[in-house]
Amino acid sequence: MRSVDENVEALSRTLLSEAKTETEQILADAKAKADAIRERTQEQAAAEREQILDRARQEAERNRSQAIATTQLKARTMELEHREKLLDNVFTTARQQLSTIQQWSDYERIALSLLREALHQLNASDVVVQADAYTQKFLTDKALKEISKELKINLKLGEPLEQGTGVIVETSDGHVKYDNTLETRMSRLQNALRSPVNRILNGVSL
Repeated sequence: MRSVDENVEALSRTLLSEAKTETEQILADAKAKADAIRERTQEQAAAEREQILDRARQEAERNRSQAIATTQLKARTMELEHREKLLDNVFTTARQQLSTIQQWSDYERIALSLLREALHQLNASDVVVQADAYTQKFLTDKALKEISKELKINLKLGEPLEQGTGVIVETSDGHVKYDNTLETRMSRLQNALRSPVNRILNGVSL
């Protein structure tokens, strides 16, 4: 029969053995849990890293697209500004050369045509005609009488124009006026002429 001391020692050994086994199990479970947590953490970190990289790639692509669009817009704007400047220069040069039309051999016909057109537009029965000094040379008494008879209106030649090439007509009371100078005609037609002039500048046949 065992002594008390032997029984105590045996019990102690049994308790220590069970404690060791339990501790080892706890440690194994803890390690497994730690490994699982570490694996999940690594997977989450990898997923988050991939999401961050994906967002970064998308942002870079957006920035690149925006940069390309901005560059294209700037280039288009510069092209339009250059075209408009070129068109303005063309019309400015043409306007400066309008007076040379008076040197054409058929300017008398042009002057009388300008007058007739202006009178039709004014549509009045008593009219005062103004013209630049050179154009007035062709608006002779004979020419005015013929046009007066043709259109059944009263015509009177007024003071020469200080500016402009062509004619301006107005009612005798001065209330209504029609400007048919070459400069004003160009201003009226300029918007309609911009497209065909631009095609000519680009080498496109009309």
